[in-house]
Amino acid sequence: MTSLYDHAGGYAALHRFVDIFYSSVLADPVLQPLFGEGRPEHVDHLTAFDAESFGGPKEFSATMGGFAHLIDVHRGLKIAEPQRERFVELYLRAADLAGLPDDAPFREALRSHVEFGSRVAMQNSHAETDEQLHPLREVPMWRWPDEG
Repeated sequence: MTSLYDHAGGYAALHRFVDIFYSSVLADPVLQPLFGEGRPEHVDHLTAFDAESFGGPKEFSATMGGFAHLIDVHRGLKIAEPQRERFVELYLRAADLAGLPDDAPFREALRSHVEFGSRVAMQNSHAETDEQLHPLREVPMWRWPDEG
């Protein structure tokens, strides 16, 4: 079966998608406080994370600090539920704007990916000790909904 990465259109398609998403986040009054003025490397990092998670190259883990980096950047942010929900909303809207495939299985995989990831980030953003962190310590491999 084709990977989510290949079905999405590979790195170029994911980069276009993340670039649209990140621009919307920086302009959003609910999310902008979490992102500040933004960081130029964020688009590349999130693209590499999504690519790896969807079955593409493992560049995020190999050269960008991997999951430990994600834990570090989310710690202390104190993400609120309305911010998490808005993040998911803008992520899915960006998929439409970027022209990612709109078939139901792919969109369900995309939705479950961002829902799960945003919940992990929110938990880690409130953790004051390592024991309070979500137990995930590596980039999760996301699959088609019927693959489990």
